[in-house]
Amino acid sequence: MSGKEKKAADLEEKLQLLRSVTKSNAANETSILVDASKYIRELKGKVEAAAAAAAAGESSRSSAALPGVVVSVRRGGGFRINVSMERSRPGLLVSVLQALEKLGLDVLDADVSCADDTPFRLQALGHHQQQQGRTTVDEQVVRQAVLQAITKCMTIGHNDNDDDE
Repeated sequence: MSGKEKKAADLEEKLQLLRSVTKSNAANETSILVDASKYIRELKGKVEAAAAAAAAGESSRSSAALPGVVVSVRRGGGFRINVSMERSRPGLLVSVLQALEKLGLDVLDADVSCADDTPFRLQALGHHQQQQGRTTVDEQVVRQAVLQAITKCMTIGHNDNDDDE
């Protein structure tokens, strides 16, 4: 078999493999490629839909009323608190830290990005000091407190900025 014949045979084998993977019934090369292209677009759509559904699930766990806000809280060596927003607001960091303080959480470590009109990011490790007479603090309580602080800050900020928009 010559080099040219080997290349043609390899191409034919790959086209048949492509045809079987994409469940194409096409007979000629062009139709197989068109079917493969459609199949790839379908897969891409499914991946995008799955990613959107996952993001929507995360957002709904954070808060349906605050689009663009994601708050996650996990336990493990304290509370690991992650907050992200599309845009920071004046006073947002202070508001969130005050909410954590009201819960009796000490922030042991934090990484923050909160310049005005840039995305807000907070990654913090909080430790809860058990105090007599106080209710137990869990992930949901921390999440709700952070969301309330954000809502309060956004409401105040929105009312102050009505003239700007």
